[in-house]
Amino acid sequence: MVSDGAPAGGGEDGDRPDGQAPGERLSRMRHSAAHVLAEAVLELFPEAKYAIGPPIENGFYYDFDLPRPLTPDDLTQLERRMRRTVKANVPIEGRQIPKEEARALFSDQPYKLELIDEIEGETVGHFRHAEFDDLCRGGHTERTGDLGAFRLDRVAGAYWRGDERNAMLQRIYGLLFETPAELDAYLEAREEAERRDHRRLGRELDLFHLDPVSPGAPFYHPRGTVLYNALVDYMRELYVEYGYQEVITPQLFAADLWKTSGHYDNFSEDMFLFGEEGSELGIKPMNCPGHCHYYRTRLYSYRDLPLRLAEFSRLHRNERSGVLSGLTRARSFAQDDAHIYCTPEQFEAEVVSVFEMSERVYSDLGLEDWQIRLATMPEEKFIGEPEDWRRAEALLAAAVRGAGREFELAPGEGAFYGPKLEFHLRDALGRSWQLGTLQVDLGMPARFGLTYVAADGAEHEPVMLHRAILGSLERFLAIYIEHTAGAFPLWLAPVQAVVIPIADRHAAYADEVRSQLAARRLRAEVDGSGNRMNAKIREAQLQKVPYMLVVGDREAEARAVSVRVRGGGDRGALPLDEVVARLAEERDTRALAGLGAAAP
Repeated sequence: MVSDGAPAGGGEDGDRPDGQAPGERLSRMRHSAAHVLAEAVLELFPEAKYAIGPPIENGFYYDFDLPRPLTPDDLTQLERRMRRTVKANVPIEGRQIPKEEARALFSDQPYKLELIDEIEGETVGHFRHAEFDDLCRGGHTERTGDLGAFRLDRVAGAYWRGDERNAMLQRIYGLLFETPAELDAYLEAREEAERRDHRRLGRELDLFHLDPVSPGAPFYHPRGTVLYNALVDYMRELYVEYGYQEVITPQLFAADLWKTSGHYDNFSEDMFLFGEEGSELGIKPMNCPGHCHYYRTRLYSYRDLPLRLAEFSRLHRNERSGVLSGLTRARSFAQDDAHIYCTPEQFEAEVVSVFEMSERVYSDLGLEDWQIRLATMPEEKFIGEPEDWRRAEALLAAAVRGAGREFELAPGEGAFYGPKLEFHLRDALGRSWQLGTLQVDLGMPARFGLTYVAADGAEHEPVMLHRAILGSLERFLAIYIEHTAGAFPLWLAPVQAVVIPIADRHAAYADEVRSQLAARRLRAEVDGSGNRMNAKIREAQLQKVPYMLVVGDREAEARAVSVRVRGGGDRGALPLDEVVARLAEERDTRALAGLGAAAP
């Protein structure tokens, strides 16, 4: 067992003079920095109890039980002490020692003693630099002077071993990269991510807010509701084109349904269940059991298949309060959820159809940088026969290749009930997010006794596919808000144009302009505030409105508008009828930019 979560040392790589792969070298630097941090904490707080300190993405952390809360000044002092150790450039030495020796060495460190007792074997890993000792499997630089560019970042609370029944420790996070330039680039990117944070933009753009009165459930404001509905309406248009039928199934189901589906035994901790035994009810956390129950209401022929059922109902999952995070991890959400029931002969065509639909959706949203992963059969926990898994995996792979796309294999990462395709988006900040999935279900049709009458007159079990392209709409909106920084394409923008009268005498014409836009179903507002024109333009820019239509004496006389686009471009005066027509066309074609505007 590794006391501080560090990875074991990897194999050698001849691409570097030191024989280490770049990722391994950076991991060692971060791991050693965690030890140097712990040394500094023990110098500042001799009574401190130290727990674990692994390397992590972008840096490292270490958990401490301290006599008082840490302050920003403490971090400054700790970082100064760390740099002193780096300058000393002392060796970092590791060895195996008997457990009894380790217990004596860490006799006043309860967290280390707990870890020693759990480690198998008679010896444990021990690393030392200067006068500092730690329990550790290894993976370090040779000397403390090899730590690259680092800084202490922040302090957070963390329960020992992630269990809220245990002591709350103070976790000190640090950042570390090989060079100062890389550290500066990361800090700059993080600042941009903070500016794009969907929770911040949700407030600033008046889209939604989150409130303790309903933890994990967003309050959508009128503008946020417009954005949400525009996305759903778009998917509904595609459902008609691709042959989906939308259903609405109940929010509450008797526990018997969840027992049939297997969720009662395997998912009940994440569900909202209530009522007495024998009359217990559960709020649905997903749509698939309800769709399977609907399928059972009639007998299908092979001529009736494929059956494609879609639903946007609210779903609820009892996520722990500690993992809730804006819209990315919510208790109340909806999905662009669909389930496809088909014959084995229709399987490949259905996969191709889902794939083509996904490509179209991502393209319309300006999400061109996405990759595919094929998650295959787990080694241990799975249902069905291995040959069924292999057949399904081969068909999924063939469909991707047939579409001219490549995929990354994710061995053993399929769900226990079937293999799946995962669609991963890389956003404007270079972060990777999983969006869509196409999941083969090798278990639920049998659990619900689903059949269809085949051409031979006998009843057969249909193939069942779970399909989501955007996934959770809440999570997608969070990702998309941050990807676009709130500058949505016209067809999704809550307010598509703001009409700005220069003076009060232009208000009547401004209202007429808004009415003409509204007649073409364009979402427009008039800024009737008493602010000066430049202030009105500035406010519209801050609200990320795609178009600002300024009207004054000349525009009213010529029945025109002066067009300014989001980002500061001035298109000059254009006839009102032309502008209305061009904005309607931009919306209807779902163009990512129009009238010379830059795409989000």
